Amino acid sequence: MNIQINTDNNAPIGQAVTFSLMKGDLVHILHPEQIVAYRGPSNGRNDRFMNMNRMYRKRKMIQSDMLGPSQFVAALPPGFAMKSIDINEGSDLLYDFRSLFYFSDGITMQTRILSMKNILVTHDVIKVKFSGTGQIGILTQGPVCQTELHPSEPVYIDAGSLIAYPENANLELTVYGNTLASQRMNYHWKMTGKGTVLYQAGRQNRQLENDLNNDGFIKRVLREIIPFGNIFIK
Repeated sequence: MNIQINTDNNAPIGQAVTFSLMKGDLVHILHPEQIVAYRGPSNGRNDRFMNMNRMYRKRKMIQSDMLGPSQFVAALPPGFAMKSIDINEGSDLLYDFRSLFYFSDGITMQTRILSMKNILVTHDVIKVKFSGTGQIGILTQGPVCQTELHPSEPVYIDAGSLIAYPENANLELTVYGNTLASQRMNYHWKMTGKGTVLYQAGRQNRQLENDLNNDGFIKRVLREIIPFGNIFIK
C-alpha cells in the first residue's frame, strides 16, 4: 500500500490523500464520504455498518472496506491534515478513536477507560490502543510533532493538542508558569515516563487569527486581565 498526500500550499483548500492498493491490500476507511475518486473493480469497495462501539465513538454508522488492486482519493477539508503512523507489535500508544481516519487490515483495537478526573476535563471516556502490524491514519489540525518522555523531567503538552501517549506514562492535568501565565493558558498534561508522545501544532491557529483580527480594545483588555479570559471570552 502506498499513500500520497497532496497539499496546495498556495491556497487554503485542505488535502487530497491518494491511496494506491496492491492486490490483497485491505484498508478500512471510517469517513467514506470523503472519497471523491476511485479506480478499480466495482466490487473493490464494500460498505458496511460499524459495530456499536465504533458507531458510538465516531458518531457515524458506515465504514468502507477498500480492497486492492485499486486506487482512490480522499479529500480533507480546510484546516485538517492526515498523519500515517506505522503500528508494530509492542506498540503501547493510546489514541483518541474519534481522530482515526483509516486502519489497515491486521490492526486490532483495545479500549482503555480514563480516570473520572480526566473524563470531566477532556469530555472523553476512553482511549484506544492499536495492536498488530500495519498502518493507521490520524486526522489532525496541523503538523504532528513528537517528544521523548523522561522518567523524572516532565514535559507539558496542551491537553487539546495531544494525539497519543504511552499507556504507562504518568499524566497530571495542570497549568504551569507564574500566576498570570497559569491563568491565561489551557489545561496541560504534565507527563513523565518512557516512550514518545505525539501532539499537533495547529490547534492554536484559530486563537492566533482572533488575536490578529480587529477585536475591540475592551474585549482584548478583558481577555488579558481576567483569569482564563482567553478561554471564556471569544
